[in-house]
Amino acid sequence: MHNIHRRNFLKAAGAVTAGLVTANIALNVNASSVAPKPQAGKSVIGLIAPKMDVVRVGFIGVGERGFSHVEQFCHLEGVELKAICDTHPAVLDRAVNHILKQNRPKPAVYTGNDLSYRELLNRDDIDIVIISTPWEWHAPMAIDAMESGKHAFVEVPLALTVEECWQVVDTAERTQKNCMMMENVNYGREELMVLNMVRQGVFGELLHGEAAYIHELRWQMKEIDHKTGSWRTYWHTKRNGNLYPTHGLGPVAQYMNINRGDRFDYLTSMSSPALGRALYAKREFPANHERNQLKYINGDINTSLIKTVKGRTIMVQHDTTTPRPYSRHNLIQGTNGVFAGFPNRIAIENGGFGKSYHEWDMDMQKWYDKYDHPLWQRIGKEAEINGGHGGMDFVMLWRMIYCLRNGEALDQDVYDGASWSVVNILSEQSLNNRSNSVNFPDFTRGAWQHAAPLGIVGIQS
Repeated sequence: MHNIHRRNFLKAAGAVTAGLVTANIALNVNASSVAPKPQAGKSVIGLIAPKMDVVRVGFIGVGERGFSHVEQFCHLEGVELKAICDTHPAVLDRAVNHILKQNRPKPAVYTGNDLSYRELLNRDDIDIVIISTPWEWHAPMAIDAMESGKHAFVEVPLALTVEECWQVVDTAERTQKNCMMMENVNYGREELMVLNMVRQGVFGELLHGEAAYIHELRWQMKEIDHKTGSWRTYWHTKRNGNLYPTHGLGPVAQYMNINRGDRFDYLTSMSSPALGRALYAKREFPANHERNQLKYINGDINTSLIKTVKGRTIMVQHDTTTPRPYSRHNLIQGTNGVFAGFPNRIAIENGGFGKSYHEWDMDMQKWYDKYDHPLWQRIGKEAEINGGHGGMDFVMLWRMIYCLRNGEALDQDVYDGASWSVVNILSEQSLNNRSNSVNFPDFTRGAWQHAAPLGIVGIQS
């Protein structure tokens, strides 16, 4: 089952991976000081991989998020679940047992240490790799996956430093492999509908967007040995900025054709005091508990402002600490009207079903009837049955496999993943310099000026 000649890539990749994992916390490259980089290979904007009759899948990380991907893939046609890797035997067993219960063949299993995933990558019967591991492993594993000849699909964020972003982009261009950050929110029903409305000009010329990840997650601090909180908590002690920008920003970026006619130009950022995590620890843990010994530095609420080359503005917020309802904002404002989420509401100057733009129209059904995205029309009912954040997870995975099997370009590419993720790093840099603006790297190296916008695709039955 192993292709011996592919083992050679591990020797070269090993040094790169080790360096990335050990350095990715400390490296703090100011984006404005990064010189334009030479093209590592052909641009991967619009990259189309050869059609695959069956997509053979390997999973790295099958804990919380990774296991949900395993569940969803079991409901997809045209896929084979070949192998899984995780350092925690309990979650490996759970994933294997679930696959067997779905009457699918037993996958190969890899475990033992942090680098066991390389054994999975050494197989020659895997086409794509789903990476759902702690954040610091995303870029190294994506790079290793592409170096091994496989397409990489990575949970958010794609990378944690500017240099990592460039290394992932360079590897995708050199290997001509897809590297997609799996921003599932882009596949929500509302987000898809708004994208369709934007493309049809309902809101006029776009001016401003608002995006957020407001999700109270203090309870994750009680996950000590395993699960997300066992590693995510520490990021609040390492970095002050927007730790998780892509859920809200991804859809707004697609509305605005970022990297496809416009691009992020510069960013400025501010954070509130960091109080909530320490107060929660004091209330919920013994005084001598490790959670009470940590110094939490990430501001409870971060607000970053982005200016695009075409002059548009975007507000991006992060708050996983304060007690408040969940929100991603998801606001897009144009010269003819606005959509705002949480709760969903629309105000249009012309063509708003007779409703004045001086009041919100909160009846979404008629808007769905008129502007539902073809992708949701095709797969929405099945997505709602299979679940995953209201169905968006299933739609995303279904669409990934559809594109690979039908020889179509993916909806998100490595430049999107890098541009959306780098907000994390740039927000920290801005904060460290009295909120002065920080330039975005142009990961497309100028190709954004000629790239076609993401279209409203038709889906064959």
